Order: sequence, then C-alpha cells, then structure tokens
Amino acid sequence: MSEVRELPEALAEPVARVRAGWMSLLFFANIALWLGVYAPIQVLLPKQAELLDAANKEAVFSLVTGIGAVVALIANPAVGLLSDRTCSARGRRHPWTAAGAGVAAAGLLVLAFAPNVAVMVLGWCLVQAGLNGMLAMLVSAIADRVPVPQRAQVGGLVGIAQMLGTVLGAVVVVVMLDLAGLPLGYAVCAAIVLAGAAAFVLRTPDARLPVTFRPSARSRDVLANLWISPRKHPDFAWAWACHFMINLGNAFGTLYLLFFLKDAVHYEDPDTGLLIMMGLYGAALVVGALVAGHFSDKSGRRKPYVLAASAVMAVAASLLVVWQNWTAALAASPLLGVGFGAYMAVALAMLTQVLPAAQDRAKDLGVINIANSLPQVVAPMLTAPILAYLGGYPSLFAASALSTVIAAVLVTRVKTVG
Repeated sequence: MSEVRELPEALAEPVARVRAGWMSLLFFANIALWLGVYAPIQVLLPKQAELLDAANKEAVFSLVTGIGAVVALIANPAVGLLSDRTCSARGRRHPWTAAGAGVAAAGLLVLAFAPNVAVMVLGWCLVQAGLNGMLAMLVSAIADRVPVPQRAQVGGLVGIAQMLGTVLGAVVVVVMLDLAGLPLGYAVCAAIVLAGAAAFVLRTPDARLPVTFRPSARSRDVLANLWISPRKHPDFAWAWACHFMINLGNAFGTLYLLFFLKDAVHYEDPDTGLLIMMGLYGAALVVGALVAGHFSDKSGRRKPYVLAASAVMAVAASLLVVWQNWTAALAASPLLGVGFGAYMAVALAMLTQVLPAAQDRAKDLGVINIANSLPQVVAPMLTAPILAYLGGYPSLFAASALSTVIAAVLVTRVKTVG
C-alpha cells in the first residue's frame, strides 16, 4: 500500500483564525497597492500626457493605460504560477510580494522623469507588472492563511482597502502636485507601495513549500497548467464568469459618471457632484462589505449574498435608466456602493472555495484577478458605441443592470458553495 503524504503547511487548508494584527497588515498593504494603481490613473498619468502632448492627450493616456492593462492581464497569473513553484526559505509568496513592490516603485520613478511617451509607456508597464504581481500574492494570502469561516470578513476589509486606496491616492497626489509637481507625486506613491509591502512581508508568516511538493517546472506542464478546464472545474468557471459580469456592471456604472453629470444631468458643478456621488458610494461600500462579510461568515453561506448584491446593483443602475437627474444620481450612488461592497466581501470567500488545487492557489487566483482587470478594458470599448449609437446614458446604465442580472444567474450554477 502506498504511503499517503501529509500535506505541508503551505498546501494544507488553514484552520486557525487570523488575528487582528495580520488583518491590519494585509489591509494596509492593499491600501498601498491600490493607491499605487489609482493615483497615477486618476491624476498623474492624465496630467503627464497633457504635458508631453497637449494636442493628443486623450490618445496618449489611452495608449499608456491600454498597454499597461495588457501587461496586468499577463502578470497576475504568471507571477501566481511562479510563486506556486517557489521553495524559498522565506516562503512562497513574500519574495514575490517584495519583488513586485520593488518593480512597481522603479516604474513609478521612471514615470517621474519620463521625457517622452515611449518612456512613459515603459514606466507604466513596470508599475502594472509589479503591482499585479503583488496583488496576486496578497489575494493568495487569504487562501493560504484565512480559514473558510473567516474569509468574507477579510474579503470585506480588502474591498474597503481598495476603495480607500483609490480615495487616498487622489488626495495624496493632489497635495504633492501643489507642493512640487509630478516627480514628487510619483515618488510618494513609490514610497507608500514599498512601505505597505515591507510591513506585510516582514511582519507576517509565509510557509515554505518543501521541494518534494513543488509542481512540475517543465515548460509543457507549466503552459498546460495555465488552462483551467471549465468541463473539469465547472464551479470555478461559473464563479469566474459571475465575477467578470459583476465587475463589468460596476465599470459601466462608475467609469463615466463625470460625463454623465455634465452631459445628461447638466449639473452645474460636475466635479463637485462626482465627489459627492463617490463619497456616498464609498461610505455605502464600507457598510455593505462589513455587514455582508459578518453575516456571510456567521451563516457559512455565500450565494444568497451574491444574489442580493446583484439585485441591489441592478436596481441602482435601473434608477438611472429611468431618470437622468441629480436626485436619481444621489439615490443610485449609495445603492450601487452597498451592493458592490457586499459582493466584494463575499466574492473572495466564494472564489477561494472553488479553487481546483491547493498547489496552484496563486496561479488560479491570478486567473480570477483577470475578471477584475478585463472589465476595465472591455467597458470603455463597449461604452463608446453604446453612447454614440445605442441610446446614450439610459442604454449604458441598462447594460450595467443587465450585467449584474446575468451575474446573479451565473452564480446559481455554482454547486459546491452554498
């Protein structure tokens, strides 16, 4: 009879609840990561594009962010796959978290002094590669260290961290720009990314993978492993599709709010109006994430919360289909926020429960993270024809509502998660 090997800590399903200190370090690392992503996208890159080529600033910004998005789609699962095969004495994930933060910081410093568009593209590609590698590791930490009954709570904190990173990023770089211009803004972002990664890497455990448990490193096996068969792993496929549609619906509902306020609502001060809407959205997201995370973990159920979150998001978008006015915008913002926050809390818990194999956690979560990034590429491509030829903003918000309804249908097909 063959001997059954006991799984090492790196591959075993976690059972011990993580403590507040570990969650706080993960929380701050995620804030640093998302600040590194969104501070450039919201403020620094557009201003730099205008400085380098004022006449074609929109085209330059689209070129830089588009190429960066492609790099992000590749980097996330690739770094995850490499970490799954790492047997370093410092663990599987931490070396790649530190490396990702270092590459991202280098890219931000390249951007700080980019003399032309080509160097700007190079810098942003480095940032996207580094931060998406870091993202793959931070998400993998949840599957590696957090037991299933606690994952929605931790997922809620991660969702809140993403929102706070976005808001704080805008605040920080605006202050830095007033003080010393673009170079200081990029340098401060780099320092924050490094600080968040260093605190998590140096202060949290990361189990070592024994060499005898390392997956095959042959090129053929590695490439084959990137494909996750929907036929063999249907729950993973349905959960991935649900995640993609939810993020697509959220992208349709949020990316063009400034233009919506200006062109459809005719709000007198669209910049201030957008801040009000995003403030309501962010506050409601925090509430939705905390409440849904708590009750989902307490009940052990995930799908009912995904269904409820999808319904709330669809109602929010539907309000803007029927009414394009400031009152409807004020009502829709917190509804969309509470729905997306509730979904994000439960989604990480559900998605980590449908992973095909413990030895491929980071790679598989990297594949899932594509469902976060891809809608940011797809939504702008679809929005332009919708606004121009298919009915304008009512049709755009109808597409947002439809996307979330489809997500609700898809999640019902997941069988192994309640």
